[in-house]
Amino acid sequence: MTKKHDLKGEPIVWQVGNCYLGNVLVARTSKGVCAVLPGDSPEELVAELARRFPGAELEHCGSYREDWFQGVMDCLVDSRKASSVRLDLRGTDFQRKVWKTLREIPTGSCASYSEVARQLGMPTGSRAVASACAANPVAVLVPCHRVLRRDGSLSGYRWGLQRKRALLEHEQSLSER
Repeated sequence: MTKKHDLKGEPIVWQVGNCYLGNVLVARTSKGVCAVLPGDSPEELVAELARRFPGAELEHCGSYREDWFQGVMDCLVDSRKASSVRLDLRGTDFQRKVWKTLREIPTGSCASYSEVARQLGMPTGSRAVASACAANPVAVLVPCHRVLRRDGSLSGYRWGLQRKRALLEHEQSLSER
């Protein structure tokens, strides 16, 4: 489920890099990083960015050295390090509360949808938490991949279960170092 945000005429600068997740598009507004999207091809990712932010002026960044881009790529390599990248998270108040709670789950740890819902004071809100996870525009920086079913098994991930598994295995290997 991709939430659309009207940013008519607002510039969004983007760049695509590669890591163990495949291609990763990183985009930013003047306020901060608004999207981190893993996928199979740059074309697919730019199309997803355009769907998510219709009306925005999308501009390809010609440099891989920009602080915002490099900061995200560094976080993909080692999510234990606190990221100094500013985020521009656009969503409902509830989605932003969920995303804030997810950012408190340490690298190498996981929580269930129901645990996150209880933390938010919504003991029966696990489906709402799952919907907020699915709407997350900023992979890894808002670690929705760390949320599992109550029994600890993997469940849906908007960028595919293979990527979710790769993220969790990568973070577990970091925790063992």
